[in-house]
Amino acid sequence: MKRASLFSLIVGFSVMFTSILAGGAAQAEPQGKLVMFHAGSLSVPFQAMEKAFEAQYPKVDLIREASGSQQAARKVTDLKKPCDIIGSADYKVIDKLLVPDFADWNIRFATNQLVLCYTDKSKYADTIDAGNWYEILQKKGVVWGHSDPNLDPCGYRALMVLQLAEKHYRKPGLYEAAIANRPLENVRPKSVELVSLLQTGNMDYAWEYLSVAVQHGLKYVVLPDEINLGNYQFDDFYAHATVEVSGKQPGTLMELKGGSCTYGITLIKNAPNPEAAIAFLQYMLSPDGGLKILKDMGQPPFIPCRVPTAAMQERLPQELKPLVEVKN
Repeated sequence: MKRASLFSLIVGFSVMFTSILAGGAAQAEPQGKLVMFHAGSLSVPFQAMEKAFEAQYPKVDLIREASGSQQAARKVTDLKKPCDIIGSADYKVIDKLLVPDFADWNIRFATNQLVLCYTDKSKYADTIDAGNWYEILQKKGVVWGHSDPNLDPCGYRALMVLQLAEKHYRKPGLYEAAIANRPLENVRPKSVELVSLLQTGNMDYAWEYLSVAVQHGLKYVVLPDEINLGNYQFDDFYAHATVEVSGKQPGTLMELKGGSCTYGITLIKNAPNPEAAIAFLQYMLSPDGGLKILKDMGQPPFIPCRVPTAAMQERLPQELKPLVEVKN
């Protein structure tokens, strides 16, 4: 046999062997438990994603725990609970509490805005609108609430909206007057807990994300872009609102500035099941997969999703890089 022919034969066998290995790797399905802690406002779309993902990967059991986003992060940082993925209603929670010790990157995947929700049972339901909502929240007998700012981004964002409303409407004292009419028992751990209080008539008004209002069929007041935290073009104005919440270490505080609602998701460094986690993220960040579900449920996704720097994009798993662009 000629040397050239022998070389061609060896190369041919090598290519065939590599193809067999690659084929075997491609056929190896992710399996086992996949644990995800996520914001309560993502419960409905993630439930739909779970169903679709498990149909595609029947050997994976996706276990979801909904809570406030800070609480989700602290399950990892403080309680050391095993977790693969964390999805936050505020990407800054991941940056402040998880990166770099517990996570290497943070993908921003969707937006939202705050609305004031109510039902037909709510006091002044027939008269409330975008021009008088802040006056109604100050009326005696009106029961309204929001989620805990120390546990849930929707909570501190609700306070930011009230601060911004005071500036936007030029109504000095608006914030303090509204808060004075909201007893502490109306502050709940996460915003979705307020939905049932509205539906049963035990609360007149509650601050929620637009997507949550749409998903639960609630009535809601749409606020101007200048104060609803839903338009990044007003980020400079949103930054005038500040709220102090629990810090990274117990007993400490950190100040948060207002900004447009942007959701983030990350893979925990010591994830028990990284293969299944990456497979889920690949599905979730796909325009025809999870992002379509978010869009259909009233929550605008970023297509493609975003990371702020090329260095962070380089740290992403190879399977996710095509789904993410560098954009601040």
